[in-house]
Amino acid sequence: MEPKKKGGLGKGLSAILSSEVRNSPLNETIPPSNNINLIPISKVETNPFQPRTEFDEEALQELADSIKVHGIIQPITIRQLGEGIFQLISGERRLRAARLAGLTEIPAYIRTANDEQMIEMALIENIQRQDLNPVEIALTYKRMMEELGLKQEELGEKVGKNRATVANFIRLLKLPPEIQIGLRDGQISMGHAKPLITIDNPTFQLMLYRQVVNEGLNVRQTEQKVKELLLPKAEKNSPNKMEQNDKNKIYLKDLQIRLESKFGNRVLINQNENGRGEVKVEFQSTDDLNRLLEIWSAI
Repeated sequence: MEPKKKGGLGKGLSAILSSEVRNSPLNETIPPSNNINLIPISKVETNPFQPRTEFDEEALQELADSIKVHGIIQPITIRQLGEGIFQLISGERRLRAARLAGLTEIPAYIRTANDEQMIEMALIENIQRQDLNPVEIALTYKRMMEELGLKQEELGEKVGKNRATVANFIRLLKLPPEIQIGLRDGQISMGHAKPLITIDNPTFQLMLYRQVVNEGLNVRQTEQKVKELLLPKAEKNSPNKMEQNDKNKIYLKDLQIRLESKFGNRVLINQNENGRGEVKVEFQSTDDLNRLLEIWSAI
């Protein structure tokens, strides 16, 4: 029995496409085509325009285990920078998993692409596969608009989205960093983020965001909270006054927590019905007071 070759394609692609796969010498310039080429993994650079920033290590290991058994079914796509030097266009998860699986060669399509096309292909592939989180999509849209000089409508045509959808993603980047991180990590969805965008005050955006996360509010409940917050002043002073007081208490509690985190000391906030009040910051010694004054002066 012939020993199994290590570090190659595995069973998948070699069994299905063996007649179409060709080994590619390192000192050869390979013309772009629809043929599948076997490329040394060590010669493939990652895509500098990759819009994706987060890779699930557990999912990568599962893909690597699958590659060990079944091989790589779908080739990656690359461009050739010079003799024996290649750069990834799309397929970074497959490339990373192939490395984890111990492969030394990987099947690849070779394409001709400039930097602009690299950005477009990497973005569109990830969006079609739904691999990007909303913040990554927003950052990539912004990058394409800046680097390619595209307007929102033109960008929408390239990625198959209408202008309003593109605009909503771009607006996510105006949210406070804490909310963007929560959106990136899946603590809230795009549906939660849309109504938060309509609030002009970052403090209130954060207040509601934390309430959504802590109380597990759904999208409809979040929209209702935002609607209540944005009610005209005349409406707030009528039947909903008690509800407004509750919101004010939530705001003051949130502010107290953030001040205590900032100063490292206990903070007390009192406010009467007329809006007047006081903020007390406790200190333990003269040194502690001087430390607080330094923090205060830096704000």
